Amino acid sequence: MEPTATLNESSAAVPWLPARASNASLELASRPPAPTAINPWDVMLCVSGTAIACENAIVVAIICYSPTLRTPMFVLIGSLATADLLAGLGLILNFVFQYVIRSETVSLLTVGFLVASFAASVSSLLAITVDRYLSLYNALTYYSERTVLCIHTMLVCTWGVSLCLGLLPVLGWNCLHDRAACSVVRPLTKSNVTLLSASFFLIFIIMLHLYIEICKIVCRHAHQIALQQHFLTASHYVATKKGVSTLAIILGTFGASWLPFAIYCVVGDPDYPSVYTYATLL
Repeated sequence: MEPTATLNESSAAVPWLPARASNASLELASRPPAPTAINPWDVMLCVSGTAIACENAIVVAIICYSPTLRTPMFVLIGSLATADLLAGLGLILNFVFQYVIRSETVSLLTVGFLVASFAASVSSLLAITVDRYLSLYNALTYYSERTVLCIHTMLVCTWGVSLCLGLLPVLGWNCLHDRAACSVVRPLTKSNVTLLSASFFLIFIIMLHLYIEICKIVCRHAHQIALQQHFLTASHYVATKKGVSTLAIILGTFGASWLPFAIYCVVGDPDYPSVYTYATLL
């Protein structure tokens, strides 16, 4: 009986032992989770977004405060600058919400905002291409009220379609509850990304066709001027060559910027290293 009594007495003498163990476990449980390590690629996207937002904010301000820049072409350029400005802000917000405010709802809203902004940017480029084609094809009636109505219609369609594409992930077309359906750009599904990529390819083909037609019109005009003057002056040749080169640079830059990312979105797998996604996006 004495060993048992001694054991009981020793347990009663040190009642703080189990209490301390319990307090330690409570302290561990109450500690905040360790901060997530910041991905350098996310930092690069945030820096890029800041630069994009600042540059396009200047463009938007110049167009808004310059009465001479109210022509249809500059209205469309303003639409493009606004879309790029919103895209830059979206990249900044994505970084903030990813590392500061974590929420599935906020994540969906940010992704939808980025999708709408990038879609508006690409669509605005298409609208500018259409406007340039119309300005050459219908040169005599380009500055009529009909052209202004056409520009406004293109703007409404551009931003309306872009807004609808941005709302798709927010309204449920996402992979938050089905990881197998995720694309390389989470939380967008593979089918959603395929739709966006297919839309981009269609826009790229239309722009390529319109730029080819623009080059034909420019060369035809140069040839007509040469026939009227019985020779092709060096200045006309240089101007024609410069115009064609400018169009080639614009289309080449557009394709080089978006084609790698669009193709990777279609053929990529969500299990691939995220560095591939960041590299093609940047």
